[in-house]
Amino acid sequence: MHTALVLSLSTPLLKPQKSLYANSKPRPTSFRPLQIHSSCYNGIPCRNAYLHSYRCFKTQDPTSFFCSYYNNNRSFKVYAASVPESTSQNETSDLARIIQLAAMFGIWYLLNIYYNIFNKQVLKVYPFPATVTAFQCGCGTLMIIITWALNLYHKPKLTRSQFTAILPLAVAHTMGNLLTNISLGKVAVSFTHTIKAMEPFFTVLFASLFLGERPSFWVLSSLVPIVGGVALASFTESSFNLTGFCSAMASNVTNQSRNVLSKKFMVSKEEALDNVNLFSVITIISFILLAPTAVVMEGIKFTPSYLQSAANHGLNVRELCVRALIAGFCFHSYQQVSYLILQMVNPVSHAVGNSVKRVVVIVSSVIFFQIPISPVNSLGTAIALAGVFLYSRAKRKTPPPMPKAS
Repeated sequence: MHTALVLSLSTPLLKPQKSLYANSKPRPTSFRPLQIHSSCYNGIPCRNAYLHSYRCFKTQDPTSFFCSYYNNNRSFKVYAASVPESTSQNETSDLARIIQLAAMFGIWYLLNIYYNIFNKQVLKVYPFPATVTAFQCGCGTLMIIITWALNLYHKPKLTRSQFTAILPLAVAHTMGNLLTNISLGKVAVSFTHTIKAMEPFFTVLFASLFLGERPSFWVLSSLVPIVGGVALASFTESSFNLTGFCSAMASNVTNQSRNVLSKKFMVSKEEALDNVNLFSVITIISFILLAPTAVVMEGIKFTPSYLQSAANHGLNVRELCVRALIAGFCFHSYQQVSYLILQMVNPVSHAVGNSVKRVVVIVSSVIFFQIPISPVNSLGTAIALAGVFLYSRAKRKTPPPMPKAS
């Protein structure tokens, strides 16, 4: 039930309000003191008032009443009407929201599965991670431009202060994706994502070092199974490669540095972009940074001879291009869907969903690529992922840090 109140002062400045149900005959119902607490409406502060005498009347309409209050030489009149809500409509809207969220989580997971599978297939026969990452960001940039051109989503007006705040985030985002693709090209998908389960450890570390946040006992306790599980999985990983391991660990550092930078260089709420446009701008900047970086690191690899070399490893040029395009589409789409979900749920719920996503990706990649894993390796992965889930639960119980006094 929502209650709408109309408050009128018995002074010449305000006209008296009429009853919401003028034809209803009122009758008194209750008497008790009323305290009006200080509040603010459109930036205008209101003082406290304690009203010692008032009388409430019910009308013939069962959904309304009005009260008269007397305080010294001034009086207040409050007219209230309860607006009944349809229970069936509430249940229908709640059910629709649950279905929508479930569908978006399903799409998020499905896009992740397709991206990791096709991206791994491309990197196996075309071992140029910088070029592949630049191509994927280029696909995302093209999709963003089309979205803005067709007015499917509003185009942001970027200011100098916004660009200054976003640029460090884009640099960290670029390095994180590049390092992840380097790792995926060297080790199994499941192992890369097991290592990336270490992200909470670096989140706590950087927040403590650079933001002065003190983690709770339960948050610190949840890091123990994460670190132990990743260590156990690494020692028993059949596809272990030092470059792949270090690249995945470095991607954790850059990705969590991005989160810290987003807090350190946070702009005002009036200037802040919404999640979708923020990621869109970051993607475009990443493509601009990656295109020349790929040429410097690997040279120009989009020549027919390099593409044809993939045929010697099991994929012809057409298959390579199709898989690269699908991976590029899924790469941008799954991150956009992730940001859309973040706008609908709280960050802790999103973190739990991200933990489940990592489990889904690991299991699907093991099944698809038929990766041989030992029981000890499986145990290490399971412990690490359980630790990530416990970390999410611990963050839910931890109160947000108090803002520092200026």
